[in-house]
Amino acid sequence: MKVYQTNEIKNIALLGNDGSGKTTLTEALLYESGIIKRRGRITAKNTVSDYFPVEQEYGYSVFSTVFHVEWNGKKLNIIDCPGSDDFVGAAMTALNVTDTAILLLNGQYGPEVGTQNHFRYTEKLGKPVIFLVNQLDSEKCDYDMVLEQLRSIYGSKVVPVQYPLATGPNFNSLIDVLLMKKYSWAPEGGAPTIEDIPAEEMEKATEWHKALVEAAAEHDETLMEKFFEMDSLTEDEMREGIRKGLASRGMFPVFCVCAGKDMGVRRLMEFLGNVVPFVDEMPPVHNTRGEIVKPDPNGPTSLYFFKTAVEPHIGDVQYFKVMSGKVHEGDDFSNADRGSKERIAQIYACAGANRIKVEEMVAGDIGCTVKLKDVHTGNTLNGKGAENRFNFIKYPNSKYSRAIKPVNEADTEKMMAILNRMHEEDPTWVIDQSKELRQTIVHGQGEFHLRTLKWRLENNEKLQVKFEEPRIPYRETITKAARADYRHKKQSGGAGQFGEVHLIVEPYYEGMPAPDTYRFGGQEFKMNVKGTEEILLEWGGKLVFVNCVVGGAIDARFMPAILKGVMSRMEQGPLTGSYARDVRVIVYDGKMHPVDSNEISFMLAGRNAFSEAFKNAGPKILEPIYDVEVFVPSDKMGDVMSDLQGRRAMIMGMSSEAGYEKLVAKVPLKEMSSYSTALSSLTGGRASFIMKFASYELVPGDVQDKLIKEFEAKQTEE
Repeated sequence: MKVYQTNEIKNIALLGNDGSGKTTLTEALLYESGIIKRRGRITAKNTVSDYFPVEQEYGYSVFSTVFHVEWNGKKLNIIDCPGSDDFVGAAMTALNVTDTAILLLNGQYGPEVGTQNHFRYTEKLGKPVIFLVNQLDSEKCDYDMVLEQLRSIYGSKVVPVQYPLATGPNFNSLIDVLLMKKYSWAPEGGAPTIEDIPAEEMEKATEWHKALVEAAAEHDETLMEKFFEMDSLTEDEMREGIRKGLASRGMFPVFCVCAGKDMGVRRLMEFLGNVVPFVDEMPPVHNTRGEIVKPDPNGPTSLYFFKTAVEPHIGDVQYFKVMSGKVHEGDDFSNADRGSKERIAQIYACAGANRIKVEEMVAGDIGCTVKLKDVHTGNTLNGKGAENRFNFIKYPNSKYSRAIKPVNEADTEKMMAILNRMHEEDPTWVIDQSKELRQTIVHGQGEFHLRTLKWRLENNEKLQVKFEEPRIPYRETITKAARADYRHKKQSGGAGQFGEVHLIVEPYYEGMPAPDTYRFGGQEFKMNVKGTEEILLEWGGKLVFVNCVVGGAIDARFMPAILKGVMSRMEQGPLTGSYARDVRVIVYDGKMHPVDSNEISFMLAGRNAFSEAFKNAGPKILEPIYDVEVFVPSDKMGDVMSDLQGRRAMIMGMSSEAGYEKLVAKVPLKEMSSYSTALSSLTGGRASFIMKFASYELVPGDVQDKLIKEFEAKQTEE
């Protein structure tokens, strides 16, 4: 295989809703370019994409598939992404390492929730988009309706380049208004017959051609002037205009294809080869220091590893993009993230489960390698003279969590090793061994996502696991000031233990004044601040520890021990054993013994005095509240809103966004446990949501009583 130069390489992400036909299109593209000799079928489980056992079992894509096609002296690297939002990590990765997105639509349904989600990601990353309408041979396909829906959502930037003469089982021809030709196919597809446009279609084709010329001219002043003068552009000028319009997201061309019958696929590849921007025509990326790294084949070499796949009989297959310079077989590199040295023994051009050995790759190209010692997803390898690191891929927050444990407790270590390896393959599987909750939590993008993880553990790794509801990380705090004192005294022959601590606790808030005077039981306590220590708690919030001891009642050397005792109780609140936060503790008096006082005595005295004061200070449970944004079709808005209100949600606002309504709410985490499943069944899979932590808020009184009773019952059991 020849070595392609940077100005001959194009990187493309293939996106679209589940069922839009991405895997089938991949087969047709590979077949047309000669990479494979016959097209596989999903039902026969012999496709280049979807070659992992879990994908063949479920019949849907779980991982992205990297492949390439060679066409007219150009190399098109294409990443076929899963359509389900549960596997959004693969789409986000693909969009970050490619330059153009093809958004495939099922001609029967038009834009679906997956289309909308994927389009939003392209918007966020500023990537060019080509809409491709597939399944034109379906009974229910209505191309004009699909076009109308696209325009109503994405506006006048949607510009058709082709339209079918008829849809349904008889589909076999289309009009291309860029080339002003009619394309038709024999029943087996493949190479088209290209003819002049029939007279009866000429008026419509001319009108659509003019709209395309106008859209192409809009993005280049010279072309615009020429268009006004001549009222037309040459084919090359139109291509140039479309390329600029694509690159600036000023236009979204619409193409037609019937991937299942291999009709329109060659023409699509021609367009991709001729018009889609090359690697060096798109904005360059920045390294972690904010410096621009251009895809310069003559610069120092940096490789960014964006994906790891674990394949049977091979082990880790690692996919990289050459960010700058050139890579050859046998080159030595240093890992910028891990400090280790690596040698690239072999380089391959990707073709799904197949790999084609190459000797060199240049800046902008995408390839893979095997048997690296210590390279993880997201790592950068640098050659001599390069000092880059990249972390430009930002994954969405998790939306669905479950506690996981092996059926056989003895397999815990084995399970953790496998889970960490699986996180390498899909970084949106997040593994958290929570000391606080005493559970291993797996976070993902939805029930589907986690079910796939469980299937793989049980079928590929032969490890039986079970999912449980994760515990909620509640917090405890106080709502009023309280005072307590405690004397710790222990005598058992020889030196004893003695420590007495008097303290006040009160709720802490930012900017509160220094302690002054307090009244408890008709008695006044005046404070004289000697020192203040603010502790930022690792679980959120603060503990402020104030020393107001006067007259040497407690030696300064014992204050850290008292603080240690207080901290040990902050880690286990009295109501539910949850972490406590936002408390100010004022130690104002106490007693020492010249012989028996020591650190352990004051630690225990401080711990017990704090515990007693906390219980009398109106303790309350706080729960985590999340900001939730739901993208929902307008006809399902009422159902979704009433469901959220049933989850103790506070609706913060509503707005319309590109064909969907956006609902913004604050919802307790406890109520979000199975929300992804509920939302899917409420809306027939047409809605999606994102959530992120907002704050801790007091739980309602009835919920608090229930939580305390549950905790007490559990303590009794133990």
